[in-house]
Amino acid sequence: MKSIVSYQERGLGGNSNYRGNCSPRLIKDLISHYSINEISDYMCGSNTTADVSRELSIKSNTYDLNMGFDLINDEIKERNEFVFWHPPYWDIIKYSGNMYGKPLKEDISRISDYEEFTRLLNYCMLKQFYSLEKGGRISVLMGDIKKKGKLYSMLLDIIKPGDIENIVIKEQHNCFSDNTSYKGKFIPIVHEYLLILKKPSDFVIDIQYNRKQKIDLRDSDTITWKDLVALTLENLGNKAKLQDIYSLIEGHKKSEKNRHWKEKIRQTLQTYPIFSSNEKGTWILI
Repeated sequence: MKSIVSYQERGLGGNSNYRGNCSPRLIKDLISHYSINEISDYMCGSNTTADVSRELSIKSNTYDLNMGFDLINDEIKERNEFVFWHPPYWDIIKYSGNMYGKPLKEDISRISDYEEFTRLLNYCMLKQFYSLEKGGRISVLMGDIKKKGKLYSMLLDIIKPGDIENIVIKEQHNCFSDNTSYKGKFIPIVHEYLLILKKPSDFVIDIQYNRKQKIDLRDSDTITWKDLVALTLENLGNKAKLQDIYSLIEGHKKSEKNRHWKEKIRQTLQTYPIFSSNEKGTWILI
């Protein structure tokens, strides 16, 4: 197994008509590479993991919401050597009510809010990770989502307990995007990520999580005066009077840390060729 995998032929196992199903060959490669004796899958979909395990004569424990098992609320009974997890890619495919049965409130693929989806995804990650034996592993197959021009990356946003052992890129084949023409600068997503985490043999573990916060760039310690003045002009329509530039920067940390901040702004405007003045007291961002 290498850091990039590609399976043009899906292989046998599971149901190829079950949307979002995983290639049996990926699971087979994981079992072979890590010499797995027992594997668990708590969102097994069409039960590909069980079919591959049966073929390779190893024990599997497979569950899914379509079988009545709710990973969020039900107990994990196993002490796991290896967990394979292929969660929904947010709400791109809604499973309950489409692939099986009626819509279920426990189905995380039906959560429309990405932050709430991520919160429950992280809960499921920790729950499965804690079920691992010492030295056990969890491998998570996930992808990026583009919606309304914005990229949502499960790999970046998912919590990562323990040791990050490998990140494998899996090429996707027979994608919906293969036969779709996109306008603008849209880049079709034709890959997935396989994140492999290992549980250390200790009570104390590392946990990495994505923390998002907003910052006003006028309060940044690292932004240069050139970039701050350019940003200010951009916010003023690329042309503004000097007093208007002062007004937007005044009262923020960048100005408070420099007694002569107005002089610094004037010096910046006169120094860099990206700024020009066609009339007294008015500046343009070229």
